[in-house]
Amino acid sequence: MTLDPQSLRIDGVYEQRQPGNFMLRVKVPAGILSSEQALKVAEIADRFAGGAVHLTTRGSIELHWLQPDTLAEAWRMLAAVGLTTRGACGGAVRGVVCAAPDEAGYAIVQALAQRLLHHFTRNPRFEGLPKKFKIGVFAGYGDGRHLIQDLALVLRGGEGEARYDVWTAGGLGREPSPAFLLEEGVAAERIIPLAEAVVAVYRDNTPKGKRLKHLVREVGRDGFERLVRELEEQPRSLGAAIGLAAALTPAPSNVAPERVEAVIFAGELKTVELTALADIARRYADGFMVLTGGQNVLFFLSGRRQRDNAVSALAAAGFDGGSRMQRVNFRVCPGIHECRMGLAPTRDVAAAVIDSMGAGGEHLAWSISGCPNSCSQPQLADVGIVTVKSVKGDDGERHPLFDLYRRSGNDGFGAAVSQGLALEELLRTVQALG
Repeated sequence: MTLDPQSLRIDGVYEQRQPGNFMLRVKVPAGILSSEQALKVAEIADRFAGGAVHLTTRGSIELHWLQPDTLAEAWRMLAAVGLTTRGACGGAVRGVVCAAPDEAGYAIVQALAQRLLHHFTRNPRFEGLPKKFKIGVFAGYGDGRHLIQDLALVLRGGEGEARYDVWTAGGLGREPSPAFLLEEGVAAERIIPLAEAVVAVYRDNTPKGKRLKHLVREVGRDGFERLVRELEEQPRSLGAAIGLAAALTPAPSNVAPERVEAVIFAGELKTVELTALADIARRYADGFMVLTGGQNVLFFLSGRRQRDNAVSALAAAGFDGGSRMQRVNFRVCPGIHECRMGLAPTRDVAAAVIDSMGAGGEHLAWSISGCPNSCSQPQLADVGIVTVKSVKGDDGERHPLFDLYRRSGNDGFGAAVSQGLALEELLRTVQALG
């Protein structure tokens, strides 16, 4: 069976580094996965994807090593449990990311994130975009993820109706550019009209292959804002209906719920582990788990007395926190292991970094990206590692070189403090961090 990889991207399909193998990316609304959905994903991975799944930094799932004749069946099985891959790759509104689950207001923003994802997915007006368009909904400014979205909505504190600060035109990659504040205190009923206007301005004014940040550089912030306002003020043929705003997780916004987390090294999860986590969600967390931006799995427990049982079940599944790999917060992209853009074996490098770091390193947030595209968001980590290129060594083999970033506080991106490091130099620098 011959497939055109470019034509399949809109359905979440990328060709892997290994010829004849494909990756299928699954959108998970607000990163919240039911136990039934998790079991179906595990079944697909067992049959078609080598018995493992990859959790991304945007709360989605990637299935690797699919063959051309298994893609359609995997897609059908996902649809049976309400999951879709449409728009997870290619020129479309990607999966909508949600707030860090420990932020107040999480229950409010997860409902909006789901609504936005369903509104834009399969909407033909917002497919065939110049390139990807990323939306995030956050309950606060704590982790800085609003800075890297094409459109970010940050819930404002205070009593009464929910309002949002709207940020736009952020992105990382080879030309990092932080989002800027488009408008403060936008009422909830304006969010979808405003979001549609921003996406439409991007669609109609940006060359193919360019992100929104490139358009803003061309027309300026004032020019971009004028285009958005003109489009938003045009009559709408179809209004956005407001329906039931219900949180899937037992996480009321004004009460800190009991929670437990399974730390997944590099986001790589075996199907037997995913099956065990699905059972924990069913038994102790009202049937849902949260895929976090740290590539981990979080459970909001349905009762305070459930904690000991949930912790024991996690330990039995192998998530007891006994190893450094289960204690260090480390975001890792697939790198050269599967990705065509990869320049470094990211999982191997991350493991070596963990082994090299001192005790102080365990308390920092880490990230490594296998290429300058920065999918693992290294500029938002306490310590970020970007593979910038590979060079041919005296042994005739190609070896990656890394830039090391440090970020302090919650404002802006991390800055490169060391550049062009070979692996041995990177590990020595990590040791010196303590």
